[in-house]
Amino acid sequence: MADVLSQQEIDSLLTGLSVEERKQEVVPDVQIRNDFLSYDFRRPNRISKNQVRTIHNVHEGFAENFGYYLVSKLQTQASITVTSVDQLFYSEYILSVSNPSCLYIFDIVGTDGSGILEVSPQLALSLVERLLGGQADQPRKPRTITPIEQAVMRNVVEHAINDLCSSWKAIADLCFQYNRMESEADFVQLAPSSEIVVVVSFDVTIGLNSYLMNLCFPTFALEEVIAKLNRQSVTNGISVANAECEKENAKVMKQHLATQYVNISAELGKSIISVRELLALKLGDVIKLDTKVNQEVQVSIDSRRKLAGRPGTVDGKKAIRITRTLVEDDLIEPDMWHRNVNK
Repeated sequence: MADVLSQQEIDSLLTGLSVEERKQEVVPDVQIRNDFLSYDFRRPNRISKNQVRTIHNVHEGFAENFGYYLVSKLQTQASITVTSVDQLFYSEYILSVSNPSCLYIFDIVGTDGSGILEVSPQLALSLVERLLGGQADQPRKPRTITPIEQAVMRNVVEHAINDLCSSWKAIADLCFQYNRMESEADFVQLAPSSEIVVVVSFDVTIGLNSYLMNLCFPTFALEEVIAKLNRQSVTNGISVANAECEKENAKVMKQHLATQYVNISAELGKSIISVRELLALKLGDVIKLDTKVNQEVQVSIDSRRKLAGRPGTVDGKKAIRITRTLVEDDLIEPDMWHRNVNK
């Protein structure tokens, strides 16, 4: 039978151990870790960080396209930037909406869910005033927009929803359709209060003023799409979509340029005469120019020499046949000065 140590013997053994030896015996059994993260069970994240980045990239494309539309419609400087992508309870989002507001509900085709395009009243009033010919230099006091203002805004909102649909098509076959407009958040019940929604916030700058705009998506409506989000494939899809958009913009620009008018003139030659000779001119007199018969004449486009040609007639009308484009050696000193100034 093993001997039982007395308390005195145990104390003697412990006293014989050094402090360092006792640390070496105790520390390996206790591992202190600081790499833990707090988790709030009341606010579960339905979307990972990579998926949030992907959604951010998708809506950056939407902001760029919709910003181009605002520039063309308002004829002023306008830009839209994505400020954040957040996950909130639907009840929290509804509490954050101002009253009154402009809430445009759109259906997510193929699902049971709907989304919200929230436009601040100041932004809506500014857009309406500019579209109707005003300046809207000063921000307006928030108020409920009138039925006439709603009709003006509907075209803008429908175009925004179409741009949103085009941006999402880079990663998923989603289609959004305008449903209705509400001015109070209490009348918009698109999801249970405890449902997690994705809120994308934008900063809209028009002229010197900045406004807020939000997009709200319930996660249950985008659950299948979110599960398939892959940032690399989405980035490639967005790049292809942007390339197609640039080609389409170039095509539209060429169509607009093709219908523009420019002033074209041809200079047959020059001559220097005195005022006495000018006053003595009569019908039938001939003025000798410095250009030879077989020499090319220069053609100017909007007062800038660009082409060379030969004079002639077509169907009894005076005409110029273009032979070549002028090069550096053909340009005279005034043309060179004009080119350097434009640079």
